Amino acid sequence: MAESKNIVKIVFFALVLDLLAFTIPLPLFPRLTAWYLQLDSSPDSLLSKLLWMSRKWRATLLSFSSSAQSSDVGKKEWDVVLLGGAMGSLFSFCQCLISPWLGSLSDKYGRKKILLATMMGNILSALIWIQSTSFASFLLSRLVGGLSEGNVQLSTAIISDVTTPSSRSKSLALVGIAFSICFTLGPSLGAYFASQPLPLPSSSSSSESQLNIYALPATISLVLLLVETLYLAAELPETKGWKKSQDTPEEDEKKETKDSQVKLSAEERLRKLSFVGRLHGLFLLFFSGAEFTLTFLTYDLFQASNAQNGRLLSYIGILSALLQARHVRPSLSRLGELRVASNGILSCVLALSLLSILPLSSIVSSSRISTIVLYTSATCLSYTSATVVTGLTASAASLVDEQQRGKALGGFRSKGQLGRAVGPLLASSIYWVKGPTVAYATLAGCLVVVYGLARTQVDSRKKGKTE
Repeated sequence: MAESKNIVKIVFFALVLDLLAFTIPLPLFPRLTAWYLQLDSSPDSLLSKLLWMSRKWRATLLSFSSSAQSSDVGKKEWDVVLLGGAMGSLFSFCQCLISPWLGSLSDKYGRKKILLATMMGNILSALIWIQSTSFASFLLSRLVGGLSEGNVQLSTAIISDVTTPSSRSKSLALVGIAFSICFTLGPSLGAYFASQPLPLPSSSSSSESQLNIYALPATISLVLLLVETLYLAAELPETKGWKKSQDTPEEDEKKETKDSQVKLSAEERLRKLSFVGRLHGLFLLFFSGAEFTLTFLTYDLFQASNAQNGRLLSYIGILSALLQARHVRPSLSRLGELRVASNGILSCVLALSLLSILPLSSIVSSSRISTIVLYTSATCLSYTSATVVTGLTASAASLVDEQQRGKALGGFRSKGQLGRAVGPLLASSIYWVKGPTVAYATLAGCLVVVYGLARTQVDSRKKGKTE
């Protein structure tokens, strides 16, 4: 059992390194885009064409708007922000395509081999970023990174390999804690290192001109990925079939009896897994859209600065990490994964309902009331971030066979990443056409339906236990 806990710790530490490397460039996208525009403002460049498409798309949306939007909506900066969001959607779409393949390969060749192979792709992505002096090369680095990022799903599979059903949910909650920590610290680290000069000799000015303007943050990401790769290669054992290697002959005999019972419900488990996967995709479709437009809202209503938005997002991330450590981990085994997830979805409905009334003049005109409403909503979003994906992932992990665990969890993650790819585009479209009140009310209404779907499964489990 001690070895199992040690493997979970190895996976958690490696995941923190991986997610820090992933989150460092997130706040730099707008400034990176502006820098690429300065380097090549030709109307025939890829970046200029993409910005033109973004501008045309937004203008088309605004032409359908029945309400007067803020005058700031027409600012050129929004095109850059929207393009940054589109790049995030591209990354998620790449994940949607590759996740099932990575899972299947890990079932065939082992978790460690495939994880180390994906790390090579991540390292290549960082190397391309360091040397990218054109938008096309930076886009290539994001494509390579998106098609190589397998750490999260493979970490989930590894933890599921080495834990028992009774301890699995608590261990998988560490994945969510790693996300909360890194999405709080990573962007701040990226912003800090972006403000520092690259430590090159004074005679290397020509070399510096051949590097990305943010080569230092890119180098930090590269170092983190290299450390992670070496650490995994040295410390992580192969976990596919790990439980079988730990079992005694007596335990094997007991498992054979148990497996014969489990096979009887295989069809039911596949049906439930498909349901949980769809629930995951639907939730992220609406939640990721709300998440993406939150900083638009605070800028539109309060002209919030980057620092103010940073404090708001840090509050959400820190509170989410604390909730996962102190509340979610014990609640998963006590209440059940789907019930915890459904509670988080309901919390998101409340958060978006509050955001939908935030633009009302009676609230916006009062600084005190608007701050209370905004941070109450942020608190609800923290609870949502801490519970839903963790609960759904733990539920999915409990429904899969060991032989096809990688493939099943890859398919589960693929549905979620598809939601993340489409969500920001959907939410921003409603936002620009109908305004924030209608946008958040619509998203809240859609999540009420998702909550209802989750509750039907929770209630059916309750009924099954009582019978």
